[in-house]
Amino acid sequence: MAKKEATAQKETRKFDAEVGKILQLMIHSLYTNKDIFLRELISNSSDASDKLRYLSVTDNSLMTDDHELKITISVDPGKRHLTITDNGIGMNKQDLIDHLGTIARSGTESFLTQLTGDNKKDLQLIGQFGVGFYSSFMVAEEVSVTSRKAGEDKAYIWTSTGNGEFTIEEAKEQAPRGTSITLTLREDALEYLDRFRIKHIISTYSDHIAIPISFIDEEGKSEVLNSASALWTRQKSDISPEQYQEFYHHVAHSPDEPWMILHNKNEGAIEYTNLLFIPSKKPFDLFHPDRKARVKLYVKRVYITDEGVELVPAYMRFLRGIIDSEDLPLNISRETLQHNQMIEKIRKSVVKRVIADLKKRAEKDPASYQEFWDNFGAVLKEGLCEGMESREPLLEVCRFYSALHNKFISLDEYIANRKEGQENIFYLTGDDVEKLKTSPQLEGFITRGIDVLLLTDTVDDFWVNVAHLYKDIEFKSVTRSGIDLDKIAEGTTEDKKEEQKDPASDKELDTLIAFFKTTLQGQISDVRLSGKLTDSPVCLAVNEGAMDIRMERFLIDQKQLASRSQKIMELNPKHPIITSLAHEIASHGSTESSQDVVRVLFDQACIIEGEPITDASAFSKRLSSFIAKAIAA
Repeated sequence: MAKKEATAQKETRKFDAEVGKILQLMIHSLYTNKDIFLRELISNSSDASDKLRYLSVTDNSLMTDDHELKITISVDPGKRHLTITDNGIGMNKQDLIDHLGTIARSGTESFLTQLTGDNKKDLQLIGQFGVGFYSSFMVAEEVSVTSRKAGEDKAYIWTSTGNGEFTIEEAKEQAPRGTSITLTLREDALEYLDRFRIKHIISTYSDHIAIPISFIDEEGKSEVLNSASALWTRQKSDISPEQYQEFYHHVAHSPDEPWMILHNKNEGAIEYTNLLFIPSKKPFDLFHPDRKARVKLYVKRVYITDEGVELVPAYMRFLRGIIDSEDLPLNISRETLQHNQMIEKIRKSVVKRVIADLKKRAEKDPASYQEFWDNFGAVLKEGLCEGMESREPLLEVCRFYSALHNKFISLDEYIANRKEGQENIFYLTGDDVEKLKTSPQLEGFITRGIDVLLLTDTVDDFWVNVAHLYKDIEFKSVTRSGIDLDKIAEGTTEDKKEEQKDPASDKELDTLIAFFKTTLQGQISDVRLSGKLTDSPVCLAVNEGAMDIRMERFLIDQKQLASRSQKIMELNPKHPIITSLAHEIASHGSTESSQDVVRVLFDQACIIEGEPITDASAFSKRLSSFIAKAIAA
């Protein structure tokens, strides 16, 4: 914690370095839309009220002195003061230090790493990273916060000019529960003292806030500036696109527009309302290890929690918004929520609805759906690793890159375009689409017009091991040994080319296979002729039912597997290197040179598949030797 200089009544503390950077961004910003500071402060007041309402369900003494939650705005033009007050949960001394003086949250680090130097772009990140309070310094030369925490007697005053430090002291007079923020406005921000300006901002950004926001003039007259009703309780026809968008900004803390809005009331065995949004951009914490969902639970319009309850599964953590249940009791504990059958039913119902709406959007607007898929496809596919119940509906809305068509397609499109007699959905996993396109494993498939799905997300290595079928059609990796493509389709004219001038005989090939096995003994499990290679001499493969090469490598990297398994080496019997080597072995038997050729071919196959070679130095020497002989010839 920052060091302090103390007197009997007041302490002066330094801001954390991260807070200082954010403050400088706010103070020196040239951003034109400074209105957002009021939106952020009101949003914080609303959250404070929600927290108090939730806690008071189990401890009603917290609200004994003031039961009616509200937010008030007042001005003092003579002092250039704009004050925002709420009677929510409030903060004690330590809360003020922790929340306003230091930010030990990963979100702040993410905020700072995403700063671009472009003031407009940078300030759009406000709120998304939980630093909205500091937007006050865009318009204020000094900010003073007086707060008393619910259930406690002492109030404290936090003050700062944003110059690298703040003061904190105990309030001399008794303060009401909640928080009051007073901004001493800059000379160029006096427009925010005008009632009509404030009213416009509230109606634009904060009309959805479910508690009343009142403006109190100098004569003490009060005017409610917002609708003060939960947006999700209104009819869809009564909600404007702008109101939906501002509510999205409120719950998502994100400046983008929602890609999709899901506003539904479910009636029947379970009754709940959902107002959910799919962002148009990736949230900063989408791939945070905790895989936390960001949907808030309400019960009869009372905020309960967004922690410790799986309202939506982790693979739909891109959703933002609320779910309001009519059936859960208000005094339900968070521990009970974790294993509540009603929550389980709500979750299943929401998952079904989201998938159905995604399917409709995909059919109606494929281009827009591709944007969604680019943002959230890797997350959605995590659901394929989970229970069987929603796996096939999920697969329907998944998109995969087609090696044959060079674009993303659905599985239904893949199936519709299958070759007659093709019994599998073929796929290949890897790190990058462009690299996969050059894989020897694809050669025979593409020349025969057989499509292969190229899977490049980390999660792809996992779901293919549990989701074996789609509409009774089996997924199959092209790295499996023994795939007979000639049974599905003949090669193209180009693939056939001319008859080989000097093909290897069956006997020569048998001898060559035995020679490969002897030379590579202890390094491979078997050697077989390939039915899928056309341009490459060899490739590595695995048996049916064995672990994929890439998945095995991942488990070894994670220390979950002790060692690599031996792979199958497949030979292209029509490749010049293989036929020449077959003739050489048949005529002269094993030589040091022929053994070196086999070892180089094996090392090359390992490199292509991303497997380590056992002796890089020996590989380099052999390759250099072949190059020297080729030049000399």
